[in-house]
Amino acid sequence: PSEPESRNFRSAYYEKVGFRGVEEKKSLEILLKDNPLDLEKLSTFSQRFPLPSMYRIHVWKVLLGILPPHSDSHALVGGYRKAQYQDIREALEVMRYISASTPSTHVYLRMFQLESQVLPRCSETPGEEDEDFLSIAAAMEEITDDSVDCYWLIKSFVSQFHAKFGDSFPHLPKSLEHYLSQEDPRLLSHLRAIGALPRLPYALWFRRCYAGCLPESSLQRVWDKVISGSCKVLVFVALEILLSYKIVLMGLSRPEGVRAFLCNIPQENTDAMVTKAIDLWHKYCGTPIHAV
Repeated sequence: PSEPESRNFRSAYYEKVGFRGVEEKKSLEILLKDNPLDLEKLSTFSQRFPLPSMYRIHVWKVLLGILPPHSDSHALVGGYRKAQYQDIREALEVMRYISASTPSTHVYLRMFQLESQVLPRCSETPGEEDEDFLSIAAAMEEITDDSVDCYWLIKSFVSQFHAKFGDSFPHLPKSLEHYLSQEDPRLLSHLRAIGALPRLPYALWFRRCYAGCLPESSLQRVWDKVISGSCKVLVFVALEILLSYKIVLMGLSRPEGVRAFLCNIPQENTDAMVTKAIDLWHKYCGTPIHAV
């Protein structure tokens, strides 16, 4: 067989015997040897394949600009990031905004507010945007085991997400209706008939990027796509959740019931759901061309 065919055969064989990703991991290792790193190729790789967990945090840090493309500066920049983290944290302790008993997610929120120059009065309770931040922070804590990395990832993820996709948020629910009409018009007309469409948990799905909805093993595969530049993938995860629970949803007749169920979906089979959602996303939006 020709080279592409034998390569595809090999990939298919690996996938069958459970070695999915052997070739992808090799391709990523080649990309990570580039100096400077090619952000476009890394983004395309992350759009096409799940990132191997041993490289995920590193790739996220590069794609989010926490680390520069020049690998030989990584140690130096990492040191600056750590020093800045400690300075901000100490400033908040001195100002009595945080203490030893402050939950870490609230510490990250205060640090973010201080750096964004929107630090409220100590007594003010968190608003809705703060709650979105805290959910994303709690999920990121599950994914990382270093508090400096965790803060920078939360900060950069939230900032990039709003800067890049803030204008798209209002259009995502309509987009979801459109794809649901293609995949399952009956389910769409049921949700429409019972008045559930405006009550779907759009904030949890789109503004929080499924933080608090999916367990981190599934969540990080969705975030791979968001961090590498796709907000549309969020729509297909919502679509797949609706399709996966069609039988339950068809049996519900009140919008509150639909919303309550979707805010607390069962935590099993979420990996399979994310895989199907990513397949649907590639089906409708195409697969980015990857050049190694």
